Amino acid sequence: MSVMTRVIDQDEAEMRVDRWFRRHYPSLTQGALQKLCRTGQIRLDGKRVTASTRVIAGQNLRIPPLPEGARAPLGGQKRPLDPSLIRDIQRMVVYQDKALIVLNKPSGLATQGGPGITTHIDMMLDGLREGEAERPRLVHRIDRDTSGLLLVARTPGVAAKLAAAFRGRHVKKTYWAVVVGRPSPQSGTIDQPLVKLGAGQGALMMAADRKDADAQRALTDYEVVDAAGRKLTWLQLNPLTGRTHQLRVHCESLGTPILGDPKYGGDKTHIEGFEDRLHLHARHLEIPHPEGGMLSVAAPLPPHMNETFRRLGFAAGETPKAKRLKNKAGS
Repeated sequence: MSVMTRVIDQDEAEMRVDRWFRRHYPSLTQGALQKLCRTGQIRLDGKRVTASTRVIAGQNLRIPPLPEGARAPLGGQKRPLDPSLIRDIQRMVVYQDKALIVLNKPSGLATQGGPGITTHIDMMLDGLREGEAERPRLVHRIDRDTSGLLLVARTPGVAAKLAAAFRGRHVKKTYWAVVVGRPSPQSGTIDQPLVKLGAGQGALMMAADRKDADAQRALTDYEVVDAAGRKLTWLQLNPLTGRTHQLRVHCESLGTPILGDPKYGGDKTHIEGFEDRLHLHARHLEIPHPEGGMLSVAAPLPPHMNETFRRLGFAAGETPKAKRLKNKAGS
């Protein structure tokens, strides 16, 4: 393969370089891509880039000779998705239109692949193509054991707009959690930096000192919705930043770890009579729709949290239907 130059399409604007290559050359590993960037072999309009550089429509992207096995662009032969997985992901859809899809992910299903993970949302997205050439793509992630809303874009252009909304903090995310104990005060903002310890499956996010050079600022608004005495509490959480395991660490930092989360709360998170599964649910999203207005969508509780709510007498009420609120211009 010789050096090639590709012009960035309008529909690819704002994509990261690594995601552009993942779309066009899915067999190219992240490590190989980063080496090509580091050595200056991949360039945009003649300038060096990193894997996280965002492309602009009309730019010229230099594609060097790629490693053997990574040269075939997307579109070759691929094993068809198992029909049972197609049915599974189609049952997760809580909202869809011509631009995007919103899923209600069950607890225990990973968002993306990794060591030992053979089934995940990302590999199931072909089940939502509906005959279109473009493969839907994830806009963000939630933990494997967290249930609830996941946003999926139908095209790269839509994905770029939605990703920009997340980066600009124009998306309001609401989570529900059942925690052990009762926080005091009953509402407030958790401003606790986090730092990652370790790597891979055993990595942990920990509360960090503000002076730690590796610390990442993390902010979460919280509010007590209901409580069963001082034993278990229903919290509403609104993350203002998007750090890995942010809500789990922040709840633990309040002294009220999430029920069924021994990774961040130890034995305290096991309460006899309640299922040992993470009680954290991505309940509601309010996002700027890429075609104008705001989209509001909610997801019903997973079975294990629904049963816990029933036992504790917490009234979740009916899940509101998705609605798109148009702006004053009527777009």
